Amino acid sequence: MDTTFHTDKGVFNYRTAAVWTHNEHILLHRQAEDSYWALPGGRVRLAEDSKTSLIREMKEELGVDVSIDRLLWFTENFFDYRGTPFHEIGLYYSISSALMPNGFTKDPFYGLEGERLVYQWVAFEELSAKVVYPTFLKEGIFHIPQSTEHIIIHR
Repeated sequence: MDTTFHTDKGVFNYRTAAVWTHNEHILLHRQAEDSYWALPGGRVRLAEDSKTSLIREMKEELGVDVSIDRLLWFTENFFDYRGTPFHEIGLYYSISSALMPNGFTKDPFYGLEGERLVYQWVAFEELSAKVVYPTFLKEGIFHIPQSTEHIIIHR
């Protein structure tokens, strides 16, 4: 069971995400019907820790085994999605892997879950031209913290 709770005031969500970089590129994904990009990952399950969740999500979505390097950002994110208020706790981990999903290509590609999610390795310098959430990632990728940063986002 995902750690997502629906109430009459909105949705609470607990998410973990991968900051996967390679050759000055970062792996992003988006829902096929959405115009914005985010980091791959997913919802943490009840009684599952965030690292285990991220390893599971990357295996389910991309078929790769990843190593968790370290926690970069702990976020409290407040936003509206399709007219519904969300309060999301997000843990953003630096990860690595010996294998690249779909090789290392700059072209968009689909993961193991079919055409629901679109993935793409995006050059750091091209991030400013894309709509990426949370927005701090566009600059944050150029300033990876030495220790975990706590970020509160209201949009």
